[in-house]
Amino acid sequence: MGIPGYPVSAFISAETFLKPLIENYLLQKKQNRSKIKAVLSRAIPSSLKHREIVRVTLGFIDDKLIATPLSRGAGVSMSLVKADALLEIPRNYEGYQKSEEVEVSLLRPLEEIGEYLISIGSHDIVMDLIADEVNLSSTHTGSMGGVTALKRGQTHIAPVHILNEQNGVYNEFLLDKYFDDETVLIRGVEREQGLIVPKDNPKNIFGISDLLKENITFINRQRGAGTRILLDYLLKKSGISSSEITGYEREATTHMACATAVKSGSADVALGIKAAAQVMDLDFLPITFENYDFLVKKETLSDERMKSFLNFIRSQRFKEKIRDLGGYNAGETGKLIFKGEIS
Repeated sequence: MGIPGYPVSAFISAETFLKPLIENYLLQKKQNRSKIKAVLSRAIPSSLKHREIVRVTLGFIDDKLIATPLSRGAGVSMSLVKADALLEIPRNYEGYQKSEEVEVSLLRPLEEIGEYLISIGSHDIVMDLIADEVNLSSTHTGSMGGVTALKRGQTHIAPVHILNEQNGVYNEFLLDKYFDDETVLIRGVEREQGLIVPKDNPKNIFGISDLLKENITFINRQRGAGTRILLDYLLKKSGISSSEITGYEREATTHMACATAVKSGSADVALGIKAAAQVMDLDFLPITFENYDFLVKKETLSDERMKSFLNFIRSQRFKEKIRDLGGYNAGETGKLIFKGEIS
């Protein structure tokens, strides 16, 4: 039997075809994975032509089990590491809608899944650092995706970094615009945003206006991502139309995916965080500092899992970890903001 070379395809093919074949050959009873119902945090479109297996993360909000789809790329190995379950979309089916109840096959015990905090929203490398110390299931949908998930009761934490163009302040306006008094903003980290370019900057990119050069290919973040909102703000200030930028419509869901595209040569430049550039050994041209914060419901603050989250991000150990990454400042990390008042 030939198995595909891409790691995710290889795993799914082995689970779907190879494992049952071996069990049959050895006259063993087929080992079916436990199945359970869950509610989708966002829609999953699918082609009518194929039967599709989607990796999802799971987590409990109160007594409701929430499933959030992970990246569907055949080479995205981390989607296998993070996956809690598999969701099958049958052939001749267009997919599932947001908030629809679906049946998933568990990859790990349900008891273990119940210990995790759910985080849906903006991506940052610090979320991976936190997940090393705290039971955290993190899915990257962009800042506005996190706002929507928290409003719908589908996440414990919504990481955000959205600029208020009226006053230049990040995130605090979200409390007034989208939430009631039962929502709080936890101050996260300040991080440096800028242009990520190859080592030694071979195409001499020094600012936003250089994205207009004919030989420059850009890679963007997905719609709703705070970095894309920042880019559009910078383009507007510079009087540049997005239609003039080659690659503006090409989207990636994480800073690391953008940095990887620059490293591989499939893009010449991306807007992203300094830490991603340093991890990939790329050059970085700073533009601004921004706040990367966490929206949560006040009632969640008494949850033992949330207490562990807060204790870690307020710890000296966390400060040391982000200092080693570079491009971060944790001076106010862990402070609580209620309608603009810091406690």
